[in-house]
Amino acid sequence: MLMMIKKPKFKVFKGENSFYYFTLKAGNGEPILTSQRYVSLQAAEKGIQSVIENARDDRRFVRKITDNLMYYFVIKARNGQVIGLSEAYSSKSGRERGIRAVKRAARVAKIEFHS
Repeated sequence: MLMMIKKPKFKVFKGENSFYYFTLKAGNGEPILTSQRYVSLQAAEKGIQSVIENARDDRRFVRKITDNLMYYFVIKARNGQVIGLSEAYSSKSGRERGIRAVKRAARVAKIEFHS
């Protein structure tokens, strides 16, 4: 039996509120980054390109902690605008693994459009 290797992907979709969003999913299908909302499909595509470009630079990842001590990160564009938000992690090391996963996945992820 041949085993299919899944590749990372950006999934672009239109929300019920008519805004566009994207999620970066790791090869195992787990979401590792969620976008802000975009008013058009073209703007969401530009957001994806911004993630791809900015994921190369560790300084674009802003490490944060919630009031209840959960760790997360955002990735920012050069202009300082947030372009993606991670899930919450229970440890700093989990957050760092999440950042590494985004860096790896963004380089090779395909883009899928969903309605």
